[in-house]
Amino acid sequence: MEKIPLTEKEKMVIQQIRGFLIQNGSVPSLRKISNSLGYKSPRSANILVNQLIEKGILQRVSKRKYVLNEKPEDTLHAKTVCIPLIGTVACGIPILAEENYQGKISVSTKLIEPGYKHFILKAKGDSMNQKGINDGDLVLVRQQITAKEGDTVVALIDDEAAIKEFHYAKNFIILRPRSSNPVHKPIILTNDFQIQGIVVATIPNV
Repeated sequence: MEKIPLTEKEKMVIQQIRGFLIQNGSVPSLRKISNSLGYKSPRSANILVNQLIEKGILQRVSKRKYVLNEKPEDTLHAKTVCIPLIGTVACGIPILAEENYQGKISVSTKLIEPGYKHFILKAKGDSMNQKGINDGDLVLVRQQITAKEGDTVVALIDDEAAIKEFHYAKNFIILRPRSSNPVHKPIILTNDFQIQGIVVATIPNV
């Protein structure tokens, strides 16, 4: 069956709906779609949603409610969601603060775990190059505040983000580098730091 051509704006709306469904289990409101696309009024989002309904991509179930109506044959095609790209983290500002956003990157839904928010962070330095994370690479991070033994985490230490390997020890926690550069040493902490998320994929800087 021939695929229905979509405009770039319509594709962005579908990405937003998929992402919201994965993270929240429901479709976003028109206002949320408008905000994510930078529109001042939900009217513009409503026009795009109606266009997608006419094309059979969405299906209206009530005046204010709709569902994503992707067909079985659509599984042959890649599905993506938009994930925020985070810039340099300023001291004292949380990683996910709005002023750190540098845009969004399309990511396969197969890399996204339902029920979690995700973000992309640019790696700095070579402290994790033995785990395939090099300077300038982008890392896809699942946002959460807990970690398991051996997880590669994004931690907030002294108001700066650090990517390290997480380990438990008696009465303290060790964040280990995995680097060919001997200058990098383990960081030993008690509970005076924050885990921002778990690294789930690396996008090489090529």
